[in-house]
Amino acid sequence: MLVDSHCHLNLLELTPFDGKLDDVLQAANAADVTRMLCVSIDLQSLPEVLQCAERYDKVFASVGVHPNNSQDKISVAQLTELATHAKVVAIGETGLDYFRTTDNTESQRDAFRTHINAAKQTSKPLIIHTRQARDDTLQIMREEHAQEVGGVMHCFTETWEMAQAAMDLGFYISFSGIVTFKNAKALQEIAKKIPLESMLIETDAPYLAPVPYRGKANYPGYVRYVAEFIAELRGESFAKIAQQTTKNFCRLFQINT
Repeated sequence: MLVDSHCHLNLLELTPFDGKLDDVLQAANAADVTRMLCVSIDLQSLPEVLQCAERYDKVFASVGVHPNNSQDKISVAQLTELATHAKVVAIGETGLDYFRTTDNTESQRDAFRTHINAAKQTSKPLIIHTRQARDDTLQIMREEHAQEVGGVMHCFTETWEMAQAAMDLGFYISFSGIVTFKNAKALQEIAKKIPLESMLIETDAPYLAPVPYRGKANYPGYVRYVAEFIAELRGESFAKIAQQTTKNFCRLFQINT
């Protein structure tokens, strides 16, 4: 049994499946992927995210605004209201991305703080995106007491030191298809060292397809390749990786097994 802890099902219409989510979910089920978290990145597409979760029993949702969309102003009150939806299990994705956007760093930081405070008010974990913003990300997490709710550092590509700091704050570390790339040696070393009890796996579909599909459209069923790669990397069984990451997912997002 596997889970895809981070995907964007509502964006799969950009792929050859042409939005046929029934086919996507059937393919995922055939790969033994039984649960998926469809993650919000902006307010415009949020209704589609919620519709995906409403339509499929094993699909859950988050509410939030990606840091590169921080021009979408959102308040703690709005987030907490949106988070009352029965299938919403997390706040985000939020965080800081100084790689893609450098002219809105202040608005990113403000939005990040808003999301953390909404998470604390709703007692829902955070989904954090961080890229080339390690120090500011950790500083805001500490200042706003993100450890009160915990969460996940999604699609992790940062340093071992940042992974340790995030885990010290009660956050899980999630690996995507990037970990399977030949040039991801540093990330692979981190994947070897992360305690399995602190690990999640994801696709970030339709982006970042793992080997052997690198460069092509990504689907939730491909999370199996991430699990298989990490199992071989760590010298552990696939079953152990699958079982523990599923357990971690259900614990973090308070989902019944």
